[in-house]
Amino acid sequence: MRGTWNIRWLLVGAHLVALLLLLDFAQAQQLPRSVTIGTNTPETLFYQLAGGLAKVASGALATQVSPQPYAGTSTFLPLVDSGELDFGIVNGVDMGLAYVGPQKLNVGGRNPFPHVPNSRLLMRGAPLMLTAIVRKDSPIKTIHEIRGKRVTGEYPAHLAVWYNMYGILSSAGLTWQDVKVVPVPAVNEGMDALIQGRADVSTHALGSAKVKEADAAIGIRYVSIDCTPQGENRLRAAVPGYYPRLLKAGASTGVVEDTCFITYDIYLITHKAAPDHVVTAVLKALWDNIDQLKPLHPNFADWTRDRAASADVTIPYHPAAVKFYREKGVWKGEMDQVQQRLLAMNP
Repeated sequence: MRGTWNIRWLLVGAHLVALLLLLDFAQAQQLPRSVTIGTNTPETLFYQLAGGLAKVASGALATQVSPQPYAGTSTFLPLVDSGELDFGIVNGVDMGLAYVGPQKLNVGGRNPFPHVPNSRLLMRGAPLMLTAIVRKDSPIKTIHEIRGKRVTGEYPAHLAVWYNMYGILSSAGLTWQDVKVVPVPAVNEGMDALIQGRADVSTHALGSAKVKEADAAIGIRYVSIDCTPQGENRLRAAVPGYYPRLLKAGASTGVVEDTCFITYDIYLITHKAAPDHVVTAVLKALWDNIDQLKPLHPNFADWTRDRAASADVTIPYHPAAVKFYREKGVWKGEMDQVQQRLLAMNP
C-alpha cells in the first residue's frame, strides 16, 4: 500500500512540475521577441547605461533587449510616449519638464521639451552629481562668493548644463544677473574657459574625464552649493528634480573637502499603455540580477534596489511597477501621495 501511495505522490509531483513548466512557457510566449531602450548617441553615458541594462535583461529573459540611439532626449521621448519605443533612459529633470509640458512648467523661462504626458517610470537609477568648479588656488570658498565673478553660461548646444548652472546660482539665491556670464556652447568648452583663465567658475559632472584633465592642467576643486535648509528649498523650487547630496573629502577628483552637490537621477521609463507583463518581466530581470550591472560601468555602483522606488521623483510610476514594488515591500505610504499628485498633472 505504501508503495502505491509513493507512486501516486510521484505522479502528482510530476504533473505539478509539468504544469509549472507549461505556465513558464506560456508566460515566456507572451513576451515580445524584442524590445528597445531609446537613449542618446553611442559616445554618451546614457548609451553605455542602456547597453548595460539591455545586456542584463536579455540574459534573464526570452526577449532581446537592445539600446536604440537617437540624437537627443527631445527626439526619442515622443516615441516612448506614443509606445513606438518600449523604454527610454533619461534624467529626472528633463523628464519632469517633458511630463508636465512647456505650457505648465518652465525653468528660468525655458522648457524646450515636447509634452509627453503618457510617460511612466519603471525604475529610478543612479544619481548624477555636479556643482561649481574653480581653480584650486581661487579665493572663492563658498557659493555665495561667486557674485560678480565670471561664470560660464548660455550653453546653446548643451541646454541641460544651463539648468545645472542655473540651479547652482539658485541655491545661493543668485541669478544670471548677479554674475558676469562667459558665453560657451557646451560643458567641455566651459571647462576650457576655466583652464584658460577666461572664467572664474564653471561646472562639470563629478568624476568626469574633463574634470581629471582640468585638475592635471591647473588643479581644481568643487565648491559646495548652499546646503542649508533654505538653500535646499531654493534649489528644489528652481529646478524640479534637483536635490542636495553631501560627499566626503577625497571622494573624487576635486573634492578636497566635504562638499554638497546638486544631484538628480537617471530614470528607466516606459509609457502608460505598456503591457503589465512586459514591464514586470523587465523590472524583475533587472531587480533579480542587479549585481550583474556593477562590473559593466562605474555609474552602476549606485544603481541599486534601495533607489528603485522613491517618493522623490518627477513622473508617476507605471502601475505594474507600483504593484511590483508593493510586493517587494519597498513601496512606502508617501509614494502613494506623490503618485496621485503626479497623475493629476495630466488627467
